[in-house]
Amino acid sequence: MTLLAAATNESLADLSNKLVYASMAVYMLAFFAHITEWVFGSRSKVGRTAAALTPAAAAGAAPAVQVRTKAGGTAVLDRPKVVTRSATGVRDVPDGPGAAGGTEKGDLYGRIAVSLTVLGFLIEAGGVVSRALSVERAPWGNMYEFNLTFSTVAVGAYLALLALKKNVRWLGLILVTSVLLDLGIATTWLYTASDQLVPALHSYWLWIHVSTAIFCGAVFYIGAAGAVLYLFRDAYESHLEAGRTPGRFRTSVLERMPSAATLDKFSYRINAAVFPLWTFTIVAGAIWAGDAWGRYWGWDPKEVWSFVTWVAYACYLHARATAGWKGRKAAYLALFAFACWIWNYYGVNILLSGKHSYAGV
Repeated sequence: MTLLAAATNESLADLSNKLVYASMAVYMLAFFAHITEWVFGSRSKVGRTAAALTPAAAAGAAPAVQVRTKAGGTAVLDRPKVVTRSATGVRDVPDGPGAAGGTEKGDLYGRIAVSLTVLGFLIEAGGVVSRALSVERAPWGNMYEFNLTFSTVAVGAYLALLALKKNVRWLGLILVTSVLLDLGIATTWLYTASDQLVPALHSYWLWIHVSTAIFCGAVFYIGAAGAVLYLFRDAYESHLEAGRTPGRFRTSVLERMPSAATLDKFSYRINAAVFPLWTFTIVAGAIWAGDAWGRYWGWDPKEVWSFVTWVAYACYLHARATAGWKGRKAAYLALFAFACWIWNYYGVNILLSGKHSYAGV
């Protein structure tokens, strides 16, 4: 019976590895589909003019309502162009038309890319579940398993935003690229064969503490991506406002992105929404430490950098809520906070030693 169970577990581990590589192949196809969407979208006339400042908005006037007359003499009121106010409060800029640039061909490839991303997500999730079944525990006992789950949750969060009808398809190419990088690192340098946990990790708190840490990191990543794109788009809008002409490639890409104001708001809302859960993650970890090691806090490197990350995001949210710290300063602080999270994961696990040294590499 024991030999049969061992053989079954080994087969599940092998299945998990195959599913992970299969998901990478599908994500690669999604990557090329997203690239094609951007290429076809660059041919759109709508895309070339989407980032221009709205004259009426720049002058402080309300957008006029346009009246059209259809066949039969019926008057139709067109809705005024919706613009979003920038973080600095001095620019009113419309969102770009997206990667597809308003073209049917580009939109087709965009929808194909999303479909492939869904397929890759399902396959990768199957790999995570297979890994869990092979070891008969939560699949978060080492960095390899953490990486797999992290990228799966990040893609799942992105797809959830799409399902909620949020305009986030512009994030697809960046997300798929980083997921491929994450899985490449996991399979090349972080791979660890299925094994049982060290005694300290045998607790139901593993399901609570580590799962929330993974979810927070995945969502923080999406917020950081929004902050990076905000910086590029804000610089682009500043060039337009100053009367300068950006390069052709830069114009083709950035004019189709959401406005700087939209990206700034997106990043802030994402980080603000997940910050309470990160607070809970640290509290849960302290409770688990009390059960496992007899103390709630011991200034272990992982504990210290988790707290530093918490402080960084708390400073960001406080600064973002203050008028003088909106925009670029807040974006830099958000990226610093996410850099702290990345260091807490990679740097602390690999370079530093402590009670949380479960990297498995």
